[in-house]
Amino acid sequence: MSLFAIADLHLSLGEDKPMDIFAGWDNYVERLTKNWNTLVTDDDTVMIAGDISWAMKLEQTYTDFKYIDDLPGKKIFLKGNHDYWWGTKGKIEKFLDNNKLNSINILFNNTYVCDNKAICGTRGWFLENESDADVKVLNREVGRLEMSISEAEKTGLEPVVFLHYPPVYCNTECSEIMNVLLKHNIKRCYYGHIHGKSNMRYAVEGDYKGINFKLISCDRLAFMPILVR
Repeated sequence: MSLFAIADLHLSLGEDKPMDIFAGWDNYVERLTKNWNTLVTDDDTVMIAGDISWAMKLEQTYTDFKYIDDLPGKKIFLKGNHDYWWGTKGKIEKFLDNNKLNSINILFNNTYVCDNKAICGTRGWFLENESDADVKVLNREVGRLEMSISEAEKTGLEPVVFLHYPPVYCNTECSEIMNVLLKHNIKRCYYGHIHGKSNMRYAVEGDYKGINFKLISCDRLAFMPILVR
């Protein structure tokens, strides 16, 4: 029973929002499907760290969610900045249950155990937070991260953190998020959001302040879920 991870699927199977207009995204759904089916079994779990569907409303996500549900393994969703359909955890879980999308779960102020790891995290927020509105959202995200990590620590297993926004990028750091990671002695953090070769070259990967960071956006991984070791 293995844990895999990937972010930024940006599916639009039920919407007119093609991603293959971007360099490197040609036939990406077919490539993702082939890679996923090659690596993942029904006994495995895949963490999907945000920007899952371009749908604007929850009821419009069905085609994208059904595609994901039909893929092997259990899936855990984390909110991304483009997941405009995201509502309350209860509302999403009711939608999943009503539509028999039984392989999908939601990470939101909680934790899941897989492969002797405690999966935790939240969306995160911008690295530079200048407006009062940004600070308000950031504080909420910090609270959610604290809650999720605290739940993970109760399991006695290693908390592995997943975020959508990078907590550090190039020479800029979101100190509020980083402080939580350091406070809880987090050793591994996976994140998405960053796309394109020109941007990905500034992504922080490997050791930074004792934490091993990894960018897992779809195009960074060549549309292949990565094994979380």
